[in-house]
Amino acid sequence: MNRRVVIRNMALAVTGLVLLPGCDLSTKKAVAHELQPYLSPSQEGLLAQVVDTIIPATDTPGAKDLNVHLFVQKMVTDCYEKEAQENLVNGLEALKTKAKKAHGKAFDACSTAERIALLRGMEQSGEAMEQEFYKLVKGLTVQGYMSSEYVMMNLTHYEAVPGHYYGCVPVNSKTLS
Repeated sequence: MNRRVVIRNMALAVTGLVLLPGCDLSTKKAVAHELQPYLSPSQEGLLAQVVDTIIPATDTPGAKDLNVHLFVQKMVTDCYEKEAQENLVNGLEALKTKAKKAHGKAFDACSTAERIALLRGMEQSGEAMEQEFYKLVKGLTVQGYMSSEYVMMNLTHYEAVPGHYYGCVPVNSKTLS
């Protein structure tokens, strides 16, 4: 056998062995991870009411209409420490009890002014847990709303590639000088 052929075949075999582990030859398809809720359905509904109070619907959809509460829940689940997750749950429970205590009804049954007053009370509260809860929910609500498809396409008129390239345009002598 020719020595060059042997060297070439050995190089191909080594290259194949190096690259083969990086290739996924399985037939499994990538599956998007479902939201694993740690909030109860009533807590999720309360969170939806809170984000709707922060950014209500006007002539544009509100935060609840754009499912920002799911964004908030997903971000806290995936990107924040366990303490922030517990703070979200505890803050929702505290808001529920504050609404019952102050107005004698659930948060979602309160008027808009009463909801705003409850949230403002949490923002200005002396308890660090309530302030952190409000700061977390408000920040993620604004982030989720501003990065939603509706806002990006209809309000901020986001373009993935700014401008358009015109590859074939007539050129005259005045533009060359």
